[in-house]
Amino acid sequence: MSRSFALAGWLAAGLVFIPVLPGLALMIPPLLSGETWLALWQDSQWPEALLATLVSTLISAGGALLLTLIIICGLFPGERWQRYLRRLPLLLALPHVAFASGFFFLFSDSGWLARLLNLSLPPDNYGVALGIMLALKEAWFLLWFSAAQLPGERLSQQLTLARTLGYGGLQSRLFVLVPQLLPRLGWALVAVVAYSLSVVDAALILGPGNPPTFAVLAWQWLTDSDISRQHMGLAASGVLLLMLGGIVIGGRVTWKLIEPRSIKFSGKRHQLSIIFMGEGISRALSLLALAAILMLAIWSFAEGWFYPALLPENFTLSGWRQAELAPLWTGLIAGLISAFLALPIVLLWLQGCPRRYDGWLFLPLLLPALPLAAGQYQLLLRLELEGTWLALIWSHLLWVVPYTLLILKPAWQQIDPRLVLTAQTFGWSSGKILCFTKVPLLVRPLLAAMAVGFSVSIAQYLPTLYAGAGRFTTVTTEAVALSSGGDPPQFALQALLQTLLPMGMFIITTWLSRLAGAYRKGLC
Repeated sequence: MSRSFALAGWLAAGLVFIPVLPGLALMIPPLLSGETWLALWQDSQWPEALLATLVSTLISAGGALLLTLIIICGLFPGERWQRYLRRLPLLLALPHVAFASGFFFLFSDSGWLARLLNLSLPPDNYGVALGIMLALKEAWFLLWFSAAQLPGERLSQQLTLARTLGYGGLQSRLFVLVPQLLPRLGWALVAVVAYSLSVVDAALILGPGNPPTFAVLAWQWLTDSDISRQHMGLAASGVLLLMLGGIVIGGRVTWKLIEPRSIKFSGKRHQLSIIFMGEGISRALSLLALAAILMLAIWSFAEGWFYPALLPENFTLSGWRQAELAPLWTGLIAGLISAFLALPIVLLWLQGCPRRYDGWLFLPLLLPALPLAAGQYQLLLRLELEGTWLALIWSHLLWVVPYTLLILKPAWQQIDPRLVLTAQTFGWSSGKILCFTKVPLLVRPLLAAMAVGFSVSIAQYLPTLYAGAGRFTTVTTEAVALSSGGDPPQFALQALLQTLLPMGMFIITTWLSRLAGAYRKGLC
């Protein structure tokens, strides 16, 4: 039976991931063409586009890491940290496109804050606004990842010991917490850098326009009807991979050169300062997310909201009556199917496959999305499957499955092996143990994984565009398409719907999780 589970696990994962390899292989011939690289070099847009991508990526990764460390140093350990963790899932449920849309309505040159403070903002040609938005959003991801990496009780004891040795609150955290946490955040930071390098949807909303970021430029070339331009897009995708490798190597070298113990702080004043900063920044991030959603809600009901008015002239339901709801249902169906399918795939993988191969399933989180989506599309073209529901779901699973595994793996490892041993002494098969012992113990993690997988599917932009071949529109693709038009209420409405879908799923799964806990106390 164990061999059967191993075969099923490899087969299920292979159906999702293995086709990516030939898809990427189809990109190699254009990458080896000298004419393609010469055409890319002669294009006048790439230097500024590359600079904008580097600036936004460094701001995103560096800012997210700095915010994460300040919040953790200020709140961990204690009730403040636990209280913040309870709010974190709802913050994570806010999609990038929705947050970028609310951020745009707040901070653009005609946004609400510019109206309130009568500011005239300079043009953003280097992707600074995009980098700041990504830093705020990715900080929640790093905090959520850190919560699973921090050995709470042991680390709390070490911090107490450091304070008894005379170190101040800030110094003890720099000596004890930061050196232990940073190495464990390595792969999460790689994922943040990979996403920031190849983000297209949020960059179309907040990034510079002419020239755009390098990822948007590559995407524009890839969607061009001219084959030579498509080859330039493939070459640009290769450049994104090289940039990822360069930033990762530079980050490792920087970490080797940094010595936290060389920083001298002591005294209660610094301890109070870091606690105040941690609480202040954590609350500011939550309020910013709330303000972004509020801006979307106001704009969706607005009628005649012209600059520099602080509030709309009228509120109306006409925008909601005229709204196109087909993208909502498409996204909902695709999200539910992807999230449901990811659960058995991950369970089969965990049951039958060695843990040393888990890294292969995490690769989509550690590589830029643009070349992966382009590779998928090349294969779908060869198989003549583009523009079908099968292609759409398969393309989403490439990112839904890794996040599902990320949620379920820690819970799976915490299953008491004595329970499995006891079931085996009763003569139970591996399948029966999985269905009647392990799965009941994983009810809450399974619900959490489903909510996260659904949110990831809703947020997919590039896979929907490529695999859907323009025949499928979701709230994400619709919101991005409307961001460049002249209908802000409809743009805000679609972005708001994109927010409500994952938040609704999180609320439902949280209620089901509490219900399961009430009926199965001590079991899940």
